[in-house]
Amino acid sequence: MPGAVQESAKYWVGFGRVPFVGPARIDRLMRHFGGLDQAWTAPPHELRRVLDERAVASLVRTRSELSLDAEMARIARAGISVLTLADPTYPWRLAEIPVPPPVLYLRGGLLPQDDVAVAIVGTRSLTPYGRDVTQRLAGDLAAAGVTIVSGLARGIDAVAHRAALAAGGRTIAVLGSGPDVVYPPEHADLAGRVAGQGAVLADYPPGRKPDAPNFPARNRLISGLSRGVVVVEAPLRSGALITVDFAADQGRDVFAVPGSVLSPASAGCHKLLREGARVVTGADDVLQELALLGGKEPAAVQQALPLDEDERRLMALLGAEPQHIDELAAAADRPIHEIGGLLLTMELKGLVRDAGAQHYTRS
Repeated sequence: MPGAVQESAKYWVGFGRVPFVGPARIDRLMRHFGGLDQAWTAPPHELRRVLDERAVASLVRTRSELSLDAEMARIARAGISVLTLADPTYPWRLAEIPVPPPVLYLRGGLLPQDDVAVAIVGTRSLTPYGRDVTQRLAGDLAAAGVTIVSGLARGIDAVAHRAALAAGGRTIAVLGSGPDVVYPPEHADLAGRVAGQGAVLADYPPGRKPDAPNFPARNRLISGLSRGVVVVEAPLRSGALITVDFAADQGRDVFAVPGSVLSPASAGCHKLLREGARVVTGADDVLQELALLGGKEPAAVQQALPLDEDERRLMALLGAEPQHIDELAAAADRPIHEIGGLLLTMELKGLVRDAGAQHYTRS
C-alpha cells in the first residue's frame, strides 16, 4: 500500500502544476476517471467530458512538458516529502475543511500528536507586551504537548515558533510559497529549526515565489490544521483577522488576548472579544476551553496512548456524522470484527464516540 500511495502521488503533483485545474476540478476528474493516473493519460476528447477547453489545453501542454518521475526525484533531492488527499496520513482535520489542498509539500514531518494543535497568530509590528505574552503562551502550550501552528512571518508568528522550539515542543510553519522558499529570507535559519522539530508546510510546489495573494490563502491551512486560533495582537486591518474568518468558517474556536485600550495593536483583539471570542490570559484558558484530551496533560496522554497505523487509517474515514460499523469496515476493506476492536480501543483513548446502534463519530 505505501508503494501504491507513493506511485499515485506523482499524478497529484502533476495536476498541481496544471494551470486552470484546481481542487474542485481535480475532484471531478477523480470521480469521472476513478483515479488521477487514468485522468493524466486520458485523451482530450474524454477530458472534455469533465473540463472546459482551456483546462484541457493546459493539461495536454503540461503533461507534454513535465516528466512526473523526474519531478518527484527533484522534490526528493530537495529533502521535501509529499502528502496527498489520497494518503491515509494526510492530516484528517485539514481534510475536513472546504476544498482542502490536494497536495501538501513538507520539510520535516507530521506526527500523530500534531492532531492536537493550536494556531497562534498576530501582527508583524508587535509590541513588547505582545512579545512577552506570545513567548509565555506558546511556550506553555508547547510544554503541555500542544503543537504550535503559525505562518513564519515577522512579529507574533516568529516569536510563537521560537517559543515552542525553546520549550522542546513541536511547531508547524505554513508558508505562502514553496516549502523551499522562505519569506522573509531572514527566517531561513528559523525554518530549518522548525523542520527539525516539526514541519515547514506549503500547498505550493517547490520553487514557488511568495506572491502577495498567496498569504491570505495560506491562512486557511493555519486554521485548518488547528483545534483553535489564538490572536495575540492585531490591529483592525490585519492578516490575522483573515485567519479568524477562515477559522469561523471551519468551525474552529477563536481566542483573543486582551491588551491596552490605548494600543492600536490590540484593537483587532478587542473587536474579536466583543464579537464573542474567548478571552485568553494564559495557556490554561486555551487548554480548558478546548478540553484538550479530557483536561489531562496532552503530552502525557499522547505518550501513553499513541495511534498506530490502523487507527490513523480508521480516523481518516470517520467524520462528524455517525457512520455504521458496516460502512467503516467496507471503506477500510477490513473484517467487521477487526474494525470493532479498533473502534473500542479508540473509544477508550477518547478519539471515537459511540453514537448508538453501532454508529460511530470522532469525539
